[in-house]
Amino acid sequence: MSRTAIRAPWRLVVPATFLLAWGGNHFTPLLHVYESVGHYAAWQANLLLGTYVAGLAPGLLVAAALSDRHGRRPVMLVGMAATVLGSALLAASPHVFALLCLGRVLAGLGVGAAMSVGTAWMKELSSPPYEIGAPAVAGARRPSLTLTLGFALGAGVSGLLAQFAPLPEVLPYLVHGGLALLATPLLLLAPETRHADAPAAGHWWQDLRVPAAGHRRFTRAVVPAAPWIFGAAGVAYAVIPASVQHHLGESATLYATALTVLTLGTGAVVQSFVPRLDRLTGGRSLPVGQAAMCAGLLLAVLATAIGSPVLGILVAMVLGAAYGTLVVAGLLQVQSIATAEDLAGLTGVYYALAYLGFLLPTILAALLPLLAYPASLSMLVVLCALCLLLVRRGLRTA
Repeated sequence: MSRTAIRAPWRLVVPATFLLAWGGNHFTPLLHVYESVGHYAAWQANLLLGTYVAGLAPGLLVAAALSDRHGRRPVMLVGMAATVLGSALLAASPHVFALLCLGRVLAGLGVGAAMSVGTAWMKELSSPPYEIGAPAVAGARRPSLTLTLGFALGAGVSGLLAQFAPLPEVLPYLVHGGLALLATPLLLLAPETRHADAPAAGHWWQDLRVPAAGHRRFTRAVVPAAPWIFGAAGVAYAVIPASVQHHLGESATLYATALTVLTLGTGAVVQSFVPRLDRLTGGRSLPVGQAAMCAGLLLAVLATAIGSPVLGILVAMVLGAAYGTLVVAGLLQVQSIATAEDLAGLTGVYYALAYLGFLLPTILAALLPLLAYPASLSMLVVLCALCLLLVRRGLRTA
């Protein structure tokens, strides 16, 4: 059977994209494990959480440029190698902080490949000639849902293993690495969508330029909203558990796992409705997501002020809905702006901006000696509201 004859070939990219996302987020519910078992300070655990942005940013931008020049498949294969090696390092060095940081950077490289190259590849395979009759929004919904499920289920499995199975600092990474190895061969069957008919001119780093990133709608509407995508997720499943863990005792890891799965699970459910919301609002789903983010942050201020684990569950659901709305709404804007030549590049820029928000838990934890969570989150509410005004204005004027 030829590769192009495979029915719905986009599905062949799903397992790898799913497991690359898993590798980026299954560290999140283990923060309490590293604080209690590894005896790391809270700022060190949160730094490990955010360290993989150091791999993610080049992974997003460089992977996109290389895949435009050399094809989607080889870059995704390198991403799979990075995530397997990252999990191996994390499993082998729970008490060596520098190696844990390196493992997280490698995990970030893998997530970067998934979010730029995997997203673009799935979008291309969801369009003619690879799939006839696919809904127009499938190219945005399918990859975003795959990534969200990878983030959620990976965190759920790893958190449960850490809570109930032996070797909590080791076993979650071994499970992920083994599954990633099994999924890699499927990429060899997926049709390649970027064929170089002639040698590309110039050096590969010249491909890092993404002209569409200067589009008025991107700079004025998408950019102000993008960092809040993973800002929502980070507040929900890193800040909220940290603020209430003194009420939870030995169930802190299980609670953090539940909030991670609930946040991203809510986001996954919401994503299916965003294209319809976008049509009903005349292409204005982005400010709807930003408004939900403001509401979720207000609830987070209250939850951290009173230290309520129950209210934390509601925060996770609202911020999960904000995350799910923002990520698809932003992708719809990106895919309407980008050309075939810079789809992967603009997607990479978009996700790089989105992941800036994942540094929020580290920043808020570092500010704790000066500002308690309710105070720092109140400042975020004001900033989020200002960004909402920018997004609404940007969509009107672009």
